[in-house]
Amino acid sequence: MPIPTTPGGQPATAPALLQNGLRHGRYEDFQALFTGTLFVSITLMLFAQAGLLTGSTAGIAFLIHYWSGLPLGGVFFALNLPFYWFAWKRMGAEFTIKTFISVGFLSLLTDLGPKVIHVDYLNPLFAAVLGGLLLGTGCLFLARHRASLGGATILSLYLQERYGIPAGKVQLIIDCTVVAFALLIVPIDRVLYSILAAVVMGVFLWMSHKPGRYVGR
Repeated sequence: MPIPTTPGGQPATAPALLQNGLRHGRYEDFQALFTGTLFVSITLMLFAQAGLLTGSTAGIAFLIHYWSGLPLGGVFFALNLPFYWFAWKRMGAEFTIKTFISVGFLSLLTDLGPKVIHVDYLNPLFAAVLGGLLLGTGCLFLARHRASLGGATILSLYLQERYGIPAGKVQLIIDCTVVAFALLIVPIDRVLYSILAAVVMGVFLWMSHKPGRYVGR
């Protein structure tokens, strides 16, 4: 999941985002968190049906889900639990609460989704492109309202602040590790489609998320 940035392009903590003028009302926050997590949950449902996966903590949840058969949403929620203490200490209460709500929403929607949505046929190429766009859009909603989808983002920001390790490098290491383990569990063509989805999401965010664009609005 993408890491919010400052106008200088550096990963930003919640206080930094507040200083840059990205302020929203509670209703706006709720609407954005719900919509963002809804888009991401649809992506996870599409990926699960197509046998794809994503990076970060969600990618680890996918691997456990494929290997064990445990509910994807429940696994994702459990994986994020150890990181909230770091978030509270390093990112502040507002960021942590919003992230907890987002992760809870996502876990619930992901497990309830198959009961209300069923796709009889899903081409993995289509799932990769559509999923990448939906995932990018959902994460963009969350980033602009000072929230994240947990684990890897929190850990990346903590390691950067505590030890000076660039957050982007930590995120890349985690994502590469997920892909490496995926090759042992997921067919290679599905791994390649998953990489395509990550590229689509990355290009979308690169074009759409301009740090500082919404400052003061």
